[in-house]
Amino acid sequence: MKAEIVSIGSELLMGELIDTNAPYLAAMLPNLGIHLQRVSQVNDDVELLSQVLREGWQRSDLILTTGGLGPTDDDITREAIAHLLEEPLFIDTNAAHINDSTYSNFAETTH
Repeated sequence: MKAEIVSIGSELLMGELIDTNAPYLAAMLPNLGIHLQRVSQVNDDVELLSQVLREGWQRSDLILTTGGLGPTDDDITREAIAHLLEEPLFIDTNAAHINDSTYSNFAETTH
């Protein structure tokens, strides 16, 4: 199986953060019998990320993404994947309820 890792975030390209996720994942893949072909870093841009994912999809069996999934406006991974698949985003209310319950309990136990 061939794989690629795509690290997402302008802060990586600007040198504001060091990507520690890609090296960690890269070290794990051989143990799973997965051949890593490429690691790339992409700016917070929906069109560019969609293009990188589309190209990776043509080359590889597996694409691992890291970053770009937080709550801020520059976290565009969901939108880029929806754009690539030509599918709308939607909120699963059951999953949202579980998520809210889990994190509210977590917040209570950490204070």
